[in-house]
Amino acid sequence: MLSEFDKGAFAPCPAPFNLAAHVLAAGAATPEKIALSVITPTTSDDWSYARLIAAVRGTATGLLQAGLVPGDIVLMRLGNTVDFPIAYLGAIAAGIVPVPTSSQLTAGEVAKMVAHLAPKAILRAPDVPCPEVDIPVFGPSAYEAWHALPPADFAMGDPDRLAYIIYTSGTSGTPRAVGHAHRAIWARQMMMDGWYAMTPDDRLLHAGAFNWTFTLGTGLMDPWTRGASALIPADGTDAAQLPLLMKQNDVTLFAAAPGVYRQVLKSPILPMPALRHGLAAGEKLSEGIRDAWRTATGTEIFEAYGMSECSTFISNAPARPSSPGTLGRPQVGRHLAIVDADGQPVPRGAEGTIAIHRQDPGLMLGYIGAPEATAEKFLGDWFLTGDQGSMDDDDQIRYLGRSDDMMNAGGYRVSPMEVEAALAGLPGVTELAVTDIEVKQDVRLIAAFYVSDTPLDEDALRAEAETRLARYKTPRVFVRIDALPRNANNKIVRARLKDQDPL
Repeated sequence: MLSEFDKGAFAPCPAPFNLAAHVLAAGAATPEKIALSVITPTTSDDWSYARLIAAVRGTATGLLQAGLVPGDIVLMRLGNTVDFPIAYLGAIAAGIVPVPTSSQLTAGEVAKMVAHLAPKAILRAPDVPCPEVDIPVFGPSAYEAWHALPPADFAMGDPDRLAYIIYTSGTSGTPRAVGHAHRAIWARQMMMDGWYAMTPDDRLLHAGAFNWTFTLGTGLMDPWTRGASALIPADGTDAAQLPLLMKQNDVTLFAAAPGVYRQVLKSPILPMPALRHGLAAGEKLSEGIRDAWRTATGTEIFEAYGMSECSTFISNAPARPSSPGTLGRPQVGRHLAIVDADGQPVPRGAEGTIAIHRQDPGLMLGYIGAPEATAEKFLGDWFLTGDQGSMDDDDQIRYLGRSDDMMNAGGYRVSPMEVEAALAGLPGVTELAVTDIEVKQDVRLIAAFYVSDTPLDEDALRAEAETRLARYKTPRVFVRIDALPRNANNKIVRARLKDQDPL
């Protein structure tokens, strides 16, 4: 029996179609229901579906009145506020292509995006880094005023047309602009029962920032598509406060990266009687965190696996629990396999590369402006994830690690070559390589190993690195070594760096 899964029918995306219209359709039927609450232990900024939809469609009008037209690209340099999802959906509603980006990126990193994509405009919060540009830049006085404008009609069209672009670290060291179609939201229906077990009555709290794609999808778009309520902690909320927020707000589903669960578990946890279960993604969930959460709350954590190029497609759920140590099963309606170097499914139980069929509706259109890089990710009918795994006779998939050196920094995939390229020329450093290392159970950080003639000031190296890289990409420690480990072809072997003790 081969390691291939192709079970369950899934209706094709209807046409004409608009991603934002699909997300907001259920809420339009319940206009007074709370769509979003931004919460603290003492305050709540509530957005009804009527208010949210009006702001989104008003933003679409504002963008069009500003001179943008369907198909134009707009770069989002916004902070951890409700302006982020409103601008994102407003652009898509108008047929304009938003590029959501992390507010942690430096001006230099953003400048490369601007040069690559040539956006027609930028939406920018005052405190978010952005290079000087010769295109329109709209601040809060503009994009917040758009909320009150008359509603624009949804721009309906081909579900396969470009809807939005997100950036991911490329294995070559060059961040890739991942283009997704409007149909990408249609594919996420497979997650509703295959991972979330979400109903319109749910109140889902996501612990991430508005401007993280995990939050944007799981924390906002998916609850709104279902007609449920989304809750987001206000910017600056400490992880220790999350159980209190869940108790106060009758949260039924909690979503976070595994590292957040670990932080929450450091403090005593109040009873949360409404909580049914937790959801985790972004990095592999350890059995230790899962067991500790079960003991502390009496609820399970259900894990999902996906990536920037495709919405989650492997998961476990209340109706489909999986064995300890596995990622879960492919979601019903997906077509995937574990393949060998020739792109052929391997026997059950054998190791290979986790691969998605090129016809999956949640799969990207491609890397924008990089057809060669796009082609390299496909082998025959399969998109290669770069992750190794095996599939058992019960369709459960076990994660066996990366087939390359990609790092995981708090749920973000980061290319070591991107970090190394950004740190080239650090004063006094003759050679440098980075990798992620485990400093204690379930805690990984990025470490830079360098060669120099004399010892260097680690704080100075880190300070310079922070001017060149987003915080989540910046090495937390710098370690001086005599020589970088290399193979017979003089290629750096980053795996050997993991054996070094950086502390």
